[in-house]
Amino acid sequence: MFTLENYENVSTPKKALFNWSSGKDSALALYKILRDPEYKIEYLLTSVNQQYQRISMHGVRTELLEAQAKSIELPLKIMQIPEMPTMEVYENVMTETLSGLKKEGITHSVFGDIFLEDLRKYRENKLADMGFKGIFPIWKIPTPDLIQEFIRLGFKTIVVCVNERYLDKSFTGRVIDQDFINDLPENVDVCGENGEFHTFTFDGPIFSKAINFEIGETVYRKYEKPKNQDSSNTACDTNATDAFDYGFWYTDLIPK
Repeated sequence: MFTLENYENVSTPKKALFNWSSGKDSALALYKILRDPEYKIEYLLTSVNQQYQRISMHGVRTELLEAQAKSIELPLKIMQIPEMPTMEVYENVMTETLSGLKKEGITHSVFGDIFLEDLRKYRENKLADMGFKGIFPIWKIPTPDLIQEFIRLGFKTIVVCVNERYLDKSFTGRVIDQDFINDLPENVDVCGENGEFHTFTFDGPIFSKAINFEIGETVYRKYEKPKNQDSSNTACDTNATDAFDYGFWYTDLIPK
């Protein structure tokens, strides 16, 4: 019998936003959090390069991002980020965005991070300053297990960007399957958690229908080190002294 007493024990799901990159780690983390009754995802949040209108670092067109959100059936919020923003600029945009979401009662922010301790600490500290809590559904799960679970669940994802420091041009534009995994060099994480490659997920259990696209051209891009600026102070870069010695291969996906 449903009584007042057990009614009071029914917890209200915590309102959360999901930091959506469009790739496989995001897709698997979203799959898991959507099955957790403790949380209710209110929005997908994605940062987009303001100049090119493509997902930051992934190079995916916003039209495909919007198609993903429509198929997932969750509202999408886009953060417009300048090309090569400083940390100050990036954090100002994020603060403004989160401030608005906080007014809607959102208290948690979900990420698809796996094992980058410094990144998680950074996220948690910044969120705490604003009264948010970070949630990491796939944290510390071994990446070989994650990629196998991803494939077993029926997700499909294509590589849209590779860092030439780790992989050559031939790896971009490929759908991740067992052959792709077998072809990866030993020094490359199978989930690309160190930034070796980025993906676009186009089908799977979180989608109401597959995202249609065709493969366009593959282009090479190398980023210039910001002038008169410490590269560690940019939102997209790293402290590594050779961070700008390597370029990236991007495969364009064209909406159909």
